[in-house]
Amino acid sequence: MVRLTDYVTNGGCACKIGPHILNRVLKAVTPVTNDQVLADMTGSDDAGVYKISDTLALVQTLDFFTPMVNDPVLFGKIAAANALSDVYAMGGTPLTAMNIVGFPVPLVEQGVLTDVLNGAGSIVAESGAAIVGGHSIENKDPIFGMSVTGQVNPNCIWKNKGAQVGDVLVLTKRIGTGVMNNALKADLFPVGTAQAVTSMSTLNRVGAEVAHNFTVHACTDVTGFSLMGHSVEMASASDVTIHIKAYDIPLFDDVVEAAQMGLVPAASYGNRKAITDVQVDAALDPVWTDILFDPQTSGGLLFSVPASEGDQLVEALHESGIDCAAIIGAVEGFSGLAVRVTE
Repeated sequence: MVRLTDYVTNGGCACKIGPHILNRVLKAVTPVTNDQVLADMTGSDDAGVYKISDTLALVQTLDFFTPMVNDPVLFGKIAAANALSDVYAMGGTPLTAMNIVGFPVPLVEQGVLTDVLNGAGSIVAESGAAIVGGHSIENKDPIFGMSVTGQVNPNCIWKNKGAQVGDVLVLTKRIGTGVMNNALKADLFPVGTAQAVTSMSTLNRVGAEVAHNFTVHACTDVTGFSLMGHSVEMASASDVTIHIKAYDIPLFDDVVEAAQMGLVPAASYGNRKAITDVQVDAALDPVWTDILFDPQTSGGLLFSVPASEGDQLVEALHESGIDCAAIIGAVEGFSGLAVRVTE
């Protein structure tokens, strides 16, 4: 039986180049843009947006990574859900997807890649989008992902920028996929890892559809840069301070115990090194710092909405089946740092 995780050191979004290195590279790159571009990498947004007309803009994104599960069908599902998420995070609707493949030929010949592609296809079909092609190379480490194109009204784009003082922050998925992926490789904590696999392979479509009925000032999806990293991006873009209440964050079962055992991905420490504009209350259990900076794969959406709508949004998310949705913090006037975390 093929174990995909045996082919890689880090799986999922934990395999990405560390932000402390990548940020240094990107700062030295000259932006290539024009007046039709409404969102790009300069704003740390989740996808690029290109204006076509006064009522239509294209949302473009891509994402790929190495396996975090051994089941090839599940790997395909998780990779597809993760790639599609960036379109939802911009308030858009996915239209088409193209496969990105780098695979060892022996796995291709065994039909493993076929299973990956079929798994991904089932999630794209669920989103209502279509797969229109792709590109492949032979690669020692198996990688898979997608380039996704969607549409959005130019006047209704969700960005990192826009969080307002007095808003509350609503998160739609549990935190801790990096830790639980390591637990999965070690065959530990079956309840928590099963939760994580289900979460990673679930589209953010429903959460986005529900939120469209509310006033969304800012939005991002929580992925490899961790809850702290994406919160810092939102706070910095909006010139505010975000206050996170750690014990209000929904977590996978057993994730604290798994982190205490040392099942923390290396990318968590890379995130901590790169993200310096965060203050964590000294009274908080140190293991929480590992979880706060844990790289998420196919994580949830983080919405900044008026406080008057926060409870209603959470209730609506619960009614639509997103039982773990919760208010995890609030937006405050800038106090000299991007994010502060308390109990």
